[in-house]
Amino acid sequence: VRFNYNDNYFNHKFQGIPKFGYTQMVKSIVEHENIAVELCRSFTQEMRTDYDHVFFSGALDAFYSCQYGRLEYRTLDFKKIICQSDYQGCAVMNYCSIDTPYTRITEHKYFSPWERHEASICYQEYSRECEAGDIPYYPVRRADKMDLLNKYLSRAKKEKNITFIGRLGTYRYLDMDITIAEALQTADVYLTSLYEQKEMPAFTVTV
Repeated sequence: VRFNYNDNYFNHKFQGIPKFGYTQMVKSIVEHENIAVELCRSFTQEMRTDYDHVFFSGALDAFYSCQYGRLEYRTLDFKKIICQSDYQGCAVMNYCSIDTPYTRITEHKYFSPWERHEASICYQEYSRECEAGDIPYYPVRRADKMDLLNKYLSRAKKEKNITFIGRLGTYRYLDMDITIAEALQTADVYLTSLYEQKEMPAFTVTV
């Protein structure tokens, strides 16, 4: 709760996004000559033999076909709003009332104040429990579910030639700045392991 006119989404002292957006940033990464992108293809255990090392950013329980049971996640549904002017006057407006079915509205043009747009595109976000077939967005770490998580972590830590990364792979809530920092850290650990001819760990962070 804020009692001022600060409309920033985060409380960090320094905040920012890529100048040309995350789409352009990711595009620049995947267009590298050594990277091939395959869409609509699920990862299977059998595919591991095709690579010297795998970095898995999918759901930890899904990697093991939910053998011990499904971990808990939250998912999101989005409703698009198009208007020919401003909609809410800020990038993010949170709605905490139990009477409001959506949790927030994002008006994306306010993330890039250096751009000028007459019209606007917004999205309402509806949060709900993640079910089979949904896209898992938020890992839900609960004390009464830690035994189940620890079964997967214990098994994953024994794996060879694979490293679990990201929000889903490590089953932790991560903001984008931490996600990028950990990706760079993982790359450094991997390059060091190659140089020193040491085994790459299954996790490069504390889980």
